[in-house]
Amino acid sequence: MVAWWNEHIVEVGRLPLFLAFVAFVITFAVTRLITRSIRAGRGPFNDNVSDSGLHIHHAVPGVILVTTGGFLAVGAHGQAGWAELAGVMVGAGASLVLDEFALILRLDDVYWSEEGRLSVELVALAAASLGVIIIGANPFRFDGSAGIAAAVSSLIAIGLHLGFVLITFLKGKYRTALFGTFTPGLAMISAWRLARPESRWAYRRYSDTKLEHARRRAERFDTRWEPVRIWLGDLVGGRPLDTSDDDGPAGLDIKTGMNPDEGA
Repeated sequence: MVAWWNEHIVEVGRLPLFLAFVAFVITFAVTRLITRSIRAGRGPFNDNVSDSGLHIHHAVPGVILVTTGGFLAVGAHGQAGWAELAGVMVGAGASLVLDEFALILRLDDVYWSEEGRLSVELVALAAASLGVIIIGANPFRFDGSAGIAAAVSSLIAIGLHLGFVLITFLKGKYRTALFGTFTPGLAMISAWRLARPESRWAYRRYSDTKLEHARRRAERFDTRWEPVRIWLGDLVGGRPLDTSDDDGPAGLDIKTGMNPDEGA
């Protein structure tokens, strides 16, 4: 284990990235634990709104951490100690920002709404991508010292791979496109298969018969896997509030997940 750690993490310069990954995951877990305790009215963080009604979202310290860590990484030039600290700051800050990505995207406090699930999904995708990079998956590795023929072959392979990723994205399969970026076989298979029926690719290129086929296939896929996605989203991020009215169920405030009658 020690030999693997030194060979695959330390010696190849992946330690800052590994620390960023660990900080990213831990920060997200702690953040969700705190926010869910606030929503349940438990824990020491209930009084999280000032007397003036100001609520500072955790994306704010996240932006500060990411910015500071980024400048520190640039100034450190890979120097041991500083680079690792920058990795921790960027990982923790990125986690805080992405956890509220849906709020930033919509410019509305949708943290506990159905739209807020986007943040959880994005964090999961980002964490998975970081993990894949750490273990060494790099389809864009290019060795120019192997000769002209090998270099040309590598460039062609990389170009084809990026083409498959782009087609997968245009077909509306965004999660698959992200994971396919690191797994060429997945991107190639997904690029050849039917597009999502709501994608521009389907509407512009498919006949009515093929579009109906794509709809039926997407319906079968969603029927099988959508309950799993919802279950995982509830488990990790908490069940969304019913936002049919401004206060959600039982008078819960959509901004904090708390009952406004119980005080901030």
